[in-house]
Amino acid sequence: MTIASRTAAAIAFASLLLLSSAYAQTTTAPAAAPAATEKKAEKPRTAASLECSKEADAKGLHGKERKKFRADCKKEAASKAK
Repeated sequence: MTIASRTAAAIAFASLLLLSSAYAQTTTAPAAAPAATEKKAEKPRTAASLECSKEADAKGLHGKERKKFRADCKKEAASKAK
């Protein structure tokens, strides 16, 4: 093989690679399933839940402490309501 034919073969190979990657970028991806992208419907928050959150904020609670405080607070509010 001569230098000219090697160069031509290399250019042809490189253009093939470039064209295939350009084609791959222009194709569209399949749409995601709508159920997977939709956010789970949130329940409306009760007045007791909001009040307990405000109290937890005032106390500066975070993480497990906040979760436990809110659970206890909501139980107390439910027992007072009965």
